[in-house]
Amino acid sequence: MESFPVIDLEKLNGEERGATMAKIKDACENWGFFELVNHGISHQLMDGVERLTKEHYAKCMEHKFKQMVASKGLEAAQSEVDDIDWESTFHLRHLPVSNISEVPDLEDDHRKAMKQFALELEKLAELLLDLLCENLGLEKGYLKRAFYGSKGPTFGTKVSNYPPCPKPDLIKGLRAHTDAGGIILLFQDEKVSGLQLLKDGQWVDVPPMRHSIVINLGDQLEVITNGKYKSIEHRVIAQTDGNRMSIASFYNPGSDAVICPAPELVEKEEKGQVYPKFVFEDYMKLYAGLKFQAKEPRFKAMKTMESSTNLGPIATV
Repeated sequence: MESFPVIDLEKLNGEERGATMAKIKDACENWGFFELVNHGISHQLMDGVERLTKEHYAKCMEHKFKQMVASKGLEAAQSEVDDIDWESTFHLRHLPVSNISEVPDLEDDHRKAMKQFALELEKLAELLLDLLCENLGLEKGYLKRAFYGSKGPTFGTKVSNYPPCPKPDLIKGLRAHTDAGGIILLFQDEKVSGLQLLKDGQWVDVPPMRHSIVINLGDQLEVITNGKYKSIEHRVIAQTDGNRMSIASFYNPGSDAVICPAPELVEKEEKGQVYPKFVFEDYMKLYAGLKFQAKEPRFKAMKTMESSTNLGPIATV
């Protein structure tokens, strides 16, 4: 199998721009995932975020996780556990309104680092959306506008730790799913692996690389591109050794954004418009109960809802 796509963003600024854009295009069309190096985010900032996140887990989260494991008897499991994940998490919201100051148990320097990191990731997400527009033949800014809604995009971070698991054959770190939203930017542990994606019916490891950002495409980009780009099923395998850190940031449409295939892309397709038109918040309500199931029935349910609802034009800025 071909190797996992790694994109050097610095090469966009020189004579290798064309080849780099082609690599991004191939990754979006055939993988739904790629890994970025030389992405412009300070390595010093990333090192600080990693250190503070691991310290926070040890100080504030590890005890709670062990209590949860004990209360559910997970270490004594004799058969596959399919209703819970071997992960310890907390969430941060950045846009439209930040909640970082309200999250309990975070040290001030951790809050400050996560706030700065989120600002850098937001800029990177918007750069990537414009690169996708260029490859798709869409006007610059189209995807950002499609995500905008009335209050701008939704942007948040899921901070996870995947502690050592005594029975990784029975309990997943995170069960297989596609991501509901737009574009996802992941800062993952450089030493402890576990993230896998499904490609051509086989699970493929996403390689840990120091100071890289892993990108994957969510369901909304599949809809907007009318299926030219696909959201890809992925999972986290629990490990017997090592505690894996994962900081996944989700640059998603605003809750009231109307999502539908881009007319320019539909015109190029003989099959016409394949995907439905819907309000992002409605999709998220459906996704909440069906995250670990196939995405196709979700799209079908939204198409049924579309036929009974008259949605106005896409909100733009």
